[in-house]
Amino acid sequence: MNFIPLLAILGLMTGLNATATAADLAAGEATAAGICAGCHMPDGNSVIPQFPNLAGQSAQYLSKQLNDYKNGARKDDTMTGMAFTLATDADIANVSAFFASKKHRPTTADASKVALGKAIYRGGNSTSNVPACMGCHSPNGSGNPAAKFPSLAGQHADYTIKQLKDFRDSARTNDSNNMMHNVANKMKVEEINAVAHYIAQMK
Repeated sequence: MNFIPLLAILGLMTGLNATATAADLAAGEATAAGICAGCHMPDGNSVIPQFPNLAGQSAQYLSKQLNDYKNGARKDDTMTGMAFTLATDADIANVSAFFASKKHRPTTADASKVALGKAIYRGGNSTSNVPACMGCHSPNGSGNPAAKFPSLAGQHADYTIKQLKDFRDSARTNDSNNMMHNVANKMKVEEINAVAHYIAQMK
């Protein structure tokens, strides 16, 4: 049996399958314009501090969050309804890939909080056993897509503060192995605020 043609055929089939399953950015853009833009803006750079920036977020993380809204792992009355308008896995993949393809912009930060925020983000707090944020979210805030750890750079401080407090208070529980709860639970309010403002000005 000649294995070369067989391998070639298998390789072609694999390539076709990859093409077929690749995200459709045009479809994602249409979905974003019709469903997401009212809160997150057409390019994913929200102008309302309570609504997160989605631009530049990893597609893996966005897909996880949308699925978590649909299956109840993450709870928000507005977002649960929005997520259910994305009927298929392809809808979720397409809109996630679209926002991932956009460039995020830094947001407003309180300069008086940035120094402490940088210290916690990069070095943690050894006294209270708060780990450095960059261990999971990278030194430049780009996150870890493979692990579904989000990009943080340029995120609104108000949104980040709320998420850290929700993790701390177990109002949000869709973190893997309670990782974020265990971190936020050790942080003082001023540390939460400072980290959020440091993140907001990251480029």
